[in-house]
Amino acid sequence: MRSRHTIEVTQPHMPPLEEYVALLRQVWDAKWLTNNGAMHRRLEGELCEFLGVEHVSLVANGTLGLCLALRAAGVVEGEVITTPFSFVATTHAISWNGLTPVFCDIREDTLNLDERKLESLITPRTSAILPVHVYGTPCATEKIQAIAERHGIPVIYDAAHAFGVRSSGRPLVDFGDFGVLSFHATKVFSTAEGGAIICHDAATKRKIDSLKNFGIEDEVTVSAVGINGKMNELQAAMGLAQLCHMAEATAGRRRIAERYRESLARVSGLQFSTPRPGVTENFAYFPILIDNCLFGVTRDGVHEYLRAHGVKARRYFYPLISDFPMYLGHPSSQADQLPVAKWAAERILCLPIHPGMGMEDVVRVVDSVLANRNEA
Repeated sequence: MRSRHTIEVTQPHMPPLEEYVALLRQVWDAKWLTNNGAMHRRLEGELCEFLGVEHVSLVANGTLGLCLALRAAGVVEGEVITTPFSFVATTHAISWNGLTPVFCDIREDTLNLDERKLESLITPRTSAILPVHVYGTPCATEKIQAIAERHGIPVIYDAAHAFGVRSSGRPLVDFGDFGVLSFHATKVFSTAEGGAIICHDAATKRKIDSLKNFGIEDEVTVSAVGINGKMNELQAAMGLAQLCHMAEATAGRRRIAERYRESLARVSGLQFSTPRPGVTENFAYFPILIDNCLFGVTRDGVHEYLRAHGVKARRYFYPLISDFPMYLGHPSSQADQLPVAKWAAERILCLPIHPGMGMEDVVRVVDSVLANRNEA
């Protein structure tokens, strides 16, 4: 009997090869591979239109985007308040800039930084707030902004999961002083590696553009300590080929999410997000929280069972960033300071979701989750 294929937790949405090759021919003809070439300029313009924002600066990856946004915001010393429930790059970007991360606990309903606990962490050393729109779910943007304005500090959003998401009609990447996107291969919109910084005015974009190009202003002028954070033409061409297929890719993700929600809605011990009023989703992830007392199997038990049956679910995010050795020393990393984050990290499991999945794959994932419970 033929073995069944492995269902990956995610897979890049690949544009038609001939469309990408046609763009590559233009790159070959131009003989311009990097440093603000035609593909780079065109992608920035098309992303502005697609996202509904005025200023986009493309970068080599999302982590560099966070590093550059902090520098562009003038955050050069002190502490940055962030979430422990994220990919480690969020906090690494803070540390790489010579700043000290301070972890704020998260909300149980959104798994985002808990704005109700934010102000108590602000001290004279606080230089910025760096929240994450986890799984593309909007943070409490208005409340966070009000707190930041009271204390005169910038807000830089890690919007790696939030491509195309809107909240009350406004692009989620447009909130805060900066929004930073990731275009990694695992994201809903991908340039293989890459990212972008969204800002609000032309002068700030010029500053970012200079910082990502070594701080160079012109042929003989270097005005700041910059870095090489530019996106190349091959990446930009991939992005252009991807962008015109975003509607169909998102529709495919939506169908999968809806089927998961229908199939798991009445299962005791499983918790997952439902559509939020005023939010346009991108269906980047399908996270579930597993209560082993009610479900009958631990999260790790479900994870192992799925893996053994060819379904690659992911414990995303586990462990917490605050549990990694380089971040354990700060008082805000202590478990009693982060009870909700600890609770979520022990229960979270992201089920496979990507446009390459067929409905038979979705049924197989659901059946495997429930079969594990029935066999326990």
